[in-house]
Amino acid sequence: MDFRFHPLLDTFNHILNDNKKSNHACSYLRDAKATASTPADVKEYSNSYVFVVDMPGLKSGDIKVQVEEDNVLVVRGERKREEENEGVKYVRMERRIGKFMRKFVLPENSDLENVNVLCEDGVLTVTVEKLPPPEPKKPKTIEVKIA
Repeated sequence: MDFRFHPLLDTFNHILNDNKKSNHACSYLRDAKATASTPADVKEYSNSYVFVVDMPGLKSGDIKVQVEEDNVLVVRGERKREEENEGVKYVRMERRIGKFMRKFVLPENSDLENVNVLCEDGVLTVTVEKLPPPEPKKPKTIEVKIA
């Protein structure tokens, strides 16, 4: 079977190579790769949600945390290649460089005004406090008038 003319592979190749027409598709593929390669843990406590994301080698200025519309927490970062010194060449390069990204849909009881972010030893911890539960509605008593 000749894979050069397979319609699915041809379409995929077209998306990757045609930057003028499919910039959005390439951007989507890059974001998907960045998302898939960024490990994270999500914990729920009685009063908060905690998101723990590995961001090795990044400084706080290289990390961006946002809450987008529809309660989506977005964590982004980018590790750039170190400047090469003259006379030094890589024998092996295994550490990941490039973009990191994760998106999390926050539950409805998330307090979007009370989000704390801490980066320590290459681990980013985002704590989103929970809103207090709504108070139960009390029955409304309506006065009965005599006609």
